[in-house]
Amino acid sequence: MRKKITPRGLRNNNPGNIRINDDLFQGEVRPSRDKSFKQFETMAYGYRAIFKILRNYLCIYKLDTIRKMVGRWAPPGDNNHTEAYIKAVSGYAGIPADDPINPYDRDPMIRIVAGMSKVENGVEADMSDVITGWSLL
Repeated sequence: MRKKITPRGLRNNNPGNIRINDDLFQGEVRPSRDKSFKQFETMAYGYRAIFKILRNYLCIYKLDTIRKMVGRWAPPGDNNHTEAYIKAVSGYAGIPADDPINPYDRDPMIRIVAGMSKVENGVEADMSDVITGWSLL
């Protein structure tokens, strides 16, 4: 019988699988024990980091749709499944991939980030953690 392995993003409290970089997020564990991905103190802090990054996508790069956000989050050059990722998040959130998104609008953003977490980790997000992550903004 195979032992069920917890996905890396969940082990790291990093449901978006955010790679290590110079950005420091609230609740981030430094140094990370994972050589490639950030670690957070709690899952809620990991979700908060995703919300912060997506807000920056709009403010800095004018990426205001699921297609544009996911296209930067998981670009085709780094990922062979970008279109499938976009379709999965759009379907999960119930928002067409090319509809404008306001990253300050709580309910759609919670659904989008929960959808991203499901794609990244292969399991449903714990919605209480996603909501707590939003409340930490």
